[in-house]
Amino acid sequence: MAIGAHFRSKRPRRVIVVEDDAVLGLTIEQTLLDHGFAEVSICPSASCTLGKLRAGNFDAMVLDVHLADSDDGWEIAELVNALGDAHTRIVFQTGSPGDIPEHIRQLGPVLAKPYDPAELVAALTEKPRAGLLALLKRA
Repeated sequence: MAIGAHFRSKRPRRVIVVEDDAVLGLTIEQTLLDHGFAEVSICPSASCTLGKLRAGNFDAMVLDVHLADSDDGWEIAELVNALGDAHTRIVFQTGSPGDIPEHIRQLGPVLAKPYDPAELVAALTEKPRAGLLALLKRA
């Protein structure tokens, strides 16, 4: 099954939160659960995230672009974009939004830390941006 292919609703059900700050990760998890998201998995590292990607059971990702084991966390977003379908949502969160290259900003909304939790919920419920394979299928 393609990444994100099993959920077609407006609101994602399963979200991976890629965040190496444990307190912030737990806060985001609780916010999403309080707003009706069914399942939230926290990954504190790029290697944990890659394991979740292999499992393929998510339809959205909240991605901190500066992780302890990878300063270019957007590489994960590029992977999801290349392999994902048109229903995979990616939301970036960072204390340095100006550091994110423009071509990465095209993959999903960027939230500057600190942000209002309502901004995250809104970003996760907007229309997802299509991955490369989805665009090729339509061509």
